[in-house]
Amino acid sequence: MTSALQFTQNLTATPTSAQRRAEILADPGFGKHFTDHMVTATWTPDAGWHDAGIVPYGPIALDPAAAVLHYAQEIFEGLKAYRHADGTVWAFRPEANGERLARSAKRLALPALPVEDFLASIDLLVRTDLDWVPSGGEQSLYLRPFMFASEAFLGVRPAHEIKYLVIASPVGSYFSGGIKPVSIWLSSNYTRAALGGTGAAKCGGNYAASLAAQLEAAAHGCDQVCFLDAVERKWVEELGGMNLYFVHADGRLVTPELTGTILEGVTRSSILTLAKELDLDVEERRVDIDEWRRGVEDGRITEVFACGTAAVITPVGRLVWDGGEVASPVTTADGVGEVTGRLRQALVDIQYGRRADTHGWLRRLA
Repeated sequence: MTSALQFTQNLTATPTSAQRRAEILADPGFGKHFTDHMVTATWTPDAGWHDAGIVPYGPIALDPAAAVLHYAQEIFEGLKAYRHADGTVWAFRPEANGERLARSAKRLALPALPVEDFLASIDLLVRTDLDWVPSGGEQSLYLRPFMFASEAFLGVRPAHEIKYLVIASPVGSYFSGGIKPVSIWLSSNYTRAALGGTGAAKCGGNYAASLAAQLEAAAHGCDQVCFLDAVERKWVEELGGMNLYFVHADGRLVTPELTGTILEGVTRSSILTLAKELDLDVEERRVDIDEWRRGVEDGRITEVFACGTAAVITPVGRLVWDGGEVASPVTTADGVGEVTGRLRQALVDIQYGRRADTHGWLRRLA
């Protein structure tokens, strides 16, 4: 695929010094530091996508009447660039992110960016800021493409001017404490999405809607929050930003099916494929919250884990709700179950080039 967009270059005159960059890469954290450049493009009804280029990273000038500030017409993506042992840099399934961005755009009445232009924007930013891609451990360069309504207009309609940007941030582990079981608060007061809503789109409103429940989770000593469906309040959907999987004692791996209210995660999809290669029987179906609680209590469910681009695969230790809790019966020293560990290792080994990519998931960037 060849990009139709022609990207101009306006590189920064004051790049980050090698010494300062080394200090950042030694302990990047997650989403705290950003590379020297960003990609930008504009869409209008008459010209389509145009004015594409790479420019110095910096603040965005917005009119106070910009539609995104009033009506939240925006979407985003998240993916990573990985440096392999030989120094080459690769992205993991970026085409899937580009396709999901297009689906999100349709739901939010935004113009779709062709996948080939999405890929070109990723390629350009990583190659320009190649020295920012860390190496060692499970560090990577997190890429954040996003699109928003920039037109200054207070009428309620799809905007006639849209901005697309890509920024990048070197990152370590999503959870500062490393890989360890997380505790989950079961939200009974809030829901994340409803049928016909934006649950299957990757838009900021879904995440904003989860924050009050996240505060509630923190108040109960939990790391993350789990949402149930908005109608019956019994079907497990997802966490604030991750999909869920349940390992059963009889060898089945179960994940909530996509009903239109759950985000179709790239990591979630990859696990479905890898699990079959590990001889697990995979089921995508609705999961009753009582199945989770009772399954853990009686041993039918032996492991629970969450997954997403940022966190990769993270074991779930406790499920807490108003009036009770259950703990996953994992007895290993690190709290990572056998199946969870195998799937996680298989996934990161592909991402970092330590295992053959038999699915064509990797795209070389540099």
